[in-house]
Amino acid sequence: MEGAKQKQRLLTVMAASSSSQVAAARGMGVGMANPLAEWKDRVRSLEAGLRAWMAKQPVHVEAAVSTAVGAVQGAALGGLMGTLAPDGGAALPVPPPPLGADPKALASFKQAQALAGGPLVQARNFAVMTGANAGISCVMRRIRGVEDVQGSMAAAFGSGALFSLVSGMGTPNPVANAVTTGVAFAVFQGGFFMIGQKFSQPKSEDTYYSRGRNMLQSLGLQNYEKNFKKGLLTDQTLSLLTDSALRDVKIPPGPRLLILDHIKRDPELTRAN
Repeated sequence: MEGAKQKQRLLTVMAASSSSQVAAARGMGVGMANPLAEWKDRVRSLEAGLRAWMAKQPVHVEAAVSTAVGAVQGAALGGLMGTLAPDGGAALPVPPPPLGADPKALASFKQAQALAGGPLVQARNFAVMTGANAGISCVMRRIRGVEDVQGSMAAAFGSGALFSLVSGMGTPNPVANAVTTGVAFAVFQGGFFMIGQKFSQPKSEDTYYSRGRNMLQSLGLQNYEKNFKKGLLTDQTLSLLTDSALRDVKIPPGPRLLILDHIKRDPELTRAN
């Protein structure tokens, strides 16, 4: 009898020890979360907050912020490219133009100079190009209500023309060369945009949610697109949306306020379908 009691006590102690080990392991698993995943989540939340803030600002504020961010990115890329150039990042050696050179030869010389600049020159050129592209894209997206090939080509034309003027590329007529460069940029950008659209065509049923999808992306709320589809909140229902309708599809209060405010301020969405 006494032996059976001791055996029962031993089993009880072993079970308690096993439970404590499992709890400790769970606690360690919670504490040892992937820092990279946490950093990505923070970056995504900051991006979503920035997009939501910018969507509520006037066009000129959003365009200025987009231009500044694009210019910084372009300057970093141009500076890196200039640093990786031969001769330790110094300007590439370009021979002087021959005396009495014709205009075509002089134009080629200027193009070589523009493309052979050091880190500072390349940073300036790329900052102007990417900043102008980002700013014009932002304005066109606000005006047209969607990011399409026309807006993309307009942004490419402006960035190409400014790049030509700032970098010093061109013929004796810099304005004509700026227009030609802008047209070339626009054609290439339009072609790339059309190819990208062709390979990323949405499903047929997704066409009923295109305006809603663009709205959610502009607000940084693209994660709630599935809620719209689950509740059959198509583009035809956007002007009729209410707080209760969004609540029925499990959208939290904060995003509901942003969505309703965006619809209220957007004349295209408040217009009767």
